[in-house]
Amino acid sequence: MGGAPAAAAVALLAATRRRPAAGPLAFLLPRAARAGLHEAAAPAAEEKGRTRRRRRRRSSSSRLLGPDIPDTWDSPPRAAARPPPPSGAGVDYDSTATIIDGKSVAEDIRFQIAEEVRQMKNAVGHVPGLAVVLVGDRRDSESYVRYKIKGCEEVGIKSLLAELPGNCTEDVVVDSVSRFNEDPSVHGILVQLPLPQHMDEERILSAISLEKDVDGFHPLNVGNLALRSRKPLFVPCAAKACLELLLQSGIELMGKHVTVIGRSKVVGLPTSLLLQRHHATVSIIHAFTTNPEEITRQSDIVISAAGVANLVRGSWLKKGAVVIDVGTNPIE
Repeated sequence: MGGAPAAAAVALLAATRRRPAAGPLAFLLPRAARAGLHEAAAPAAEEKGRTRRRRRRRSSSSRLLGPDIPDTWDSPPRAAARPPPPSGAGVDYDSTATIIDGKSVAEDIRFQIAEEVRQMKNAVGHVPGLAVVLVGDRRDSESYVRYKIKGCEEVGIKSLLAELPGNCTEDVVVDSVSRFNEDPSVHGILVQLPLPQHMDEERILSAISLEKDVDGFHPLNVGNLALRSRKPLFVPCAAKACLELLLQSGIELMGKHVTVIGRSKVVGLPTSLLLQRHHATVSIIHAFTTNPEEITRQSDIVISAAGVANLVRGSWLKKGAVVIDVGTNPIE
C-alpha cells in the first residue's frame, strides 16, 4: 500500500510528458480562430472569478453552537388552565386513570439503601457522607435541602451542610466546595441550584470533584451519559427518579414516543438522554416550540419539567398516555 501514492505520481508524470505541447499548434491556427479562443476564454475566466467570490466562509463556532437564550415560559391564564377537551380529541375524562405511586417506590428504595448502609458500617466501620452547599435564602431551595438532610437521616447517611449568604463571593463558594473535596468522610457533594445571579454556575459546579459529583452535572458525567457506549459515574437524581417510576410501573420504553417538556440540565436534558439509552423516540418541547400541543398529543409518555403550573392540559394528551409531572408549583 505504501507504493501506491508513488506509483500514481509516476503515472501522472508520464502522462504529463506524453501530452503534446500546445505552443507550436497555436501558430498553425488562423488568426481569427485564435481571436475566438481569446474571446471564449474571457467569459470563462470571468465566470471562474465569480465562482471564487461566491465561496462561503465557514460558520464560527459560536454560530454553530447557537444563541444562548434562556427558556422563559408564559404561564397560561387561569381561565385556560383546565379547558374542556375538544370533541374527539385529548383524554377521556370519563375513564379512571391509574396513579403511579411514587411514595411507595421511594419507600422501598429507602429501605434497600438503609440496609446497604447498615451492612457497610458493619463491614468497614464507615458510612457514606453527603455534603450540601446552600447559597442564599430561597424558600424552595431551603425546602429541598431539608428533604435531603431528612432522607440522609432516615437511611443512616452522614450529612453536612454549608450555608452561605446570598451576597457572598463566588470564591467563597468554590472554597467551600474545595474543602468538601478534600474531606475523606464526604463521598458526595451537592450545590443547591439555582445560585445567585452574580455567580458563575458552571465554574462552581466544575469545582466539584468528578468522583463526588452525585448530582451528575460535571461535563464528563453529562458527556458519558450522552454516549451510550459509556457509563457515567452519577446520573442526575430527577432524571433517575423519572426512569425509576416508569420501570417500576412496568412501562415499556423501547420504541415508544416520549415527549419531555423542558430542557434544563437538572431535569429535561438528562431525562431525554437517559430515555434515549432505553431506545425511546424522544421529542423535547421548550419555550420556543411552535406546536407543543400537537407534539404532546402524539406521545405515549409525557414528562413535564417546565416549572410552569397548568401548562399541560387534558387536550394535550391522548387516551392511555403515561404522564409524569416533575413540577412542584404551589397552586390554589
